[in-house]
Amino acid sequence: MSFSDAELAVVRTAAEREGMASAAWAGRQVMVVAQHVLVPVSRDAGDVLRELIQARVHLRETVAALRAVAAAGPSGAGLPESAATVVEDTLKAVARLDAATVAVMRERRPRS
Repeated sequence: MSFSDAELAVVRTAAEREGMASAAWAGRQVMVVAQHVLVPVSRDAGDVLRELIQARVHLRETVAALRAVAAAGPSGAGLPESAATVVEDTLKAVARLDAATVAVMRERRPRS
């Protein structure tokens, strides 16, 4: 294998982080990709995954707040039907985002 200076610097940094020689680290990475144990993704895909995870966390916080509002409602009477529908639609959207994020994360996770 050959690397540009910038690529070699990245390999060395990753190898040092794991306490390995550069050649050993690179060899291990080549084998896990060749054996389909790890599916590499582009930097853009990694950015998308990070954004999905951040959106998922934010939506879960939003859902917790929505549930609190729905439970309290005006004078403890709950929300009007239209607002309750919005809460339910939001919960469904969160469930879809959760499923999509988990699916992407499973593709990124090393497989045994």
